[in-house]
Amino acid sequence: MKVRIKYSKTGPLKFISHLDVMRYFQKAIRRAELDIKYSTGMSPHQIISFAAPMPLMMESVGEYCDAEFESVTTSDDIIERFNNVGSPFIKMIDIVELPDDAINSMAAVTASDYLVTLTDKGIAFYKDYFQLDDSEIQEKVSQAIEDLKGEDSINVLKKTKKSEVVTDIKPLIYDLNFRNNGIYMLLATGSHENIKPENVLTALCDKFGTEYDKFMYNVLRLETYFGDKKTGFKPLSEAGNRF
Repeated sequence: MKVRIKYSKTGPLKFISHLDVMRYFQKAIRRAELDIKYSTGMSPHQIISFAAPMPLMMESVGEYCDAEFESVTTSDDIIERFNNVGSPFIKMIDIVELPDDAINSMAAVTASDYLVTLTDKGIAFYKDYFQLDDSEIQEKVSQAIEDLKGEDSINVLKKTKKSEVVTDIKPLIYDLNFRNNGIYMLLATGSHENIKPENVLTALCDKFGTEYDKFMYNVLRLETYFGDKKTGFKPLSEAGNRF
């Protein structure tokens, strides 16, 4: 049985790597005595794969992984058993059964949305830098967002492990606005097209005449999606059904 798991990663666990998250899931699944399927061969391992891993310093309430189980009980029972043996900062939110022809989450993902807020360091910096109060800072951020959206192109330096390339990220920003006292952004995510919140924040910082500092921003991933702009983006969990 193929399943898709939605989980959160919050609080101090934003400082652990994706490899640590993978190890955590393997141990938590064993402790919860879930009947996950193992590969065959000389070195059996749990059949589980993750979608769009997050970098360090980011929290999320919309992470996903796919797995295969030999047998299952119910969605609610599996969620409860997993959460009872693990950390309060990594929680299974949902689990659904996938159809046999479902594309795995890593290949299916096309977009993610985020809410970015200022840390205490960020608030102190902008208050001192601009000599503004909280409401005036919000107005300045909102105006910077509108100015950025009005640009014909948004060129930023994208860094990978192998190279640095100047890229126009505007076509990869599907939505960008100020809401809930933070910067909301819906961005392209996946193996074909991908940008990170820090790319957008770097461009916004250029509008302010400052340099991007990751310690001044809290980044929360809200959801991970499949689909496209024409047909609409849907959460990865909607590819299956609860059981």
